[in-house]
Amino acid sequence: MNINLEGKIALVTGASRGIGYFTALELAKAGAHVIACARTVGGLEDLDDAIKAVGGSATLVPFDLADMNAIDALGGSIFERWGKLDILVANAGVLGVISPIGHIEAKVFEKVMTINVTATWRLIRSVDPLLARSDAGRAVILSSGAAHKCRPFWSAYSASKAAVEALARTWAGETQSTPLRVTSVDPGATRTAMRAQAVPGEDPQMLPHPSEVAKAILPLLGPGVTETGKLFIVRENKLADYRLPE
Repeated sequence: MNINLEGKIALVTGASRGIGYFTALELAKAGAHVIACARTVGGLEDLDDAIKAVGGSATLVPFDLADMNAIDALGGSIFERWGKLDILVANAGVLGVISPIGHIEAKVFEKVMTINVTATWRLIRSVDPLLARSDAGRAVILSSGAAHKCRPFWSAYSASKAAVEALARTWAGETQSTPLRVTSVDPGATRTAMRAQAVPGEDPQMLPHPSEVAKAILPLLGPGVTETGKLFIVRENKLADYRLPE
């Protein structure tokens, strides 16, 4: 499927590596100007080189998502330069630790919630007015199967991703009568640094490469999308409805 995103402005967090890096690259290939955010300057510079190599363009914004004032300022800067935002990919996140609930240090748990939940809410708040100025605003919020499986020892990460899904679903409901479409994405186990941290004994070559996940995400960002408030399960290549407890 060829998706034309010429003239679109796209914001991607966690763009220095993994799924964020390759999603930013796919967006650039499709013609969007990419605002790439991450802490790692070197990774952003590598992305910029890759985007230029395919004839695309990017604006690099190195900052830490724990800096809430920087998130607020980002929205203002985008408005001043472009007057709108067409695409948001909220990808950045941290794992924390795989540990029994009672063994997690408070500072570790709080960091997971700050980066994965509070920063995502702050980002939504910052760019919501900008997406409203687009004729086809699209938002993808990265979630995880951990939000539903709630496996032992994954409490902090699972809780954070469940909260992120709640934010995305609520936002989708609030904007249902507008052109904005909001989708949560469960990428499944992917060959990323976070996955290696979570499951160090796993053979990464048995997992999909993040570029494959990025290619699956791209169609959710095109102007032809009509569904909102759904969960896209990459491994099954389908949009799923959320269900209440039975």
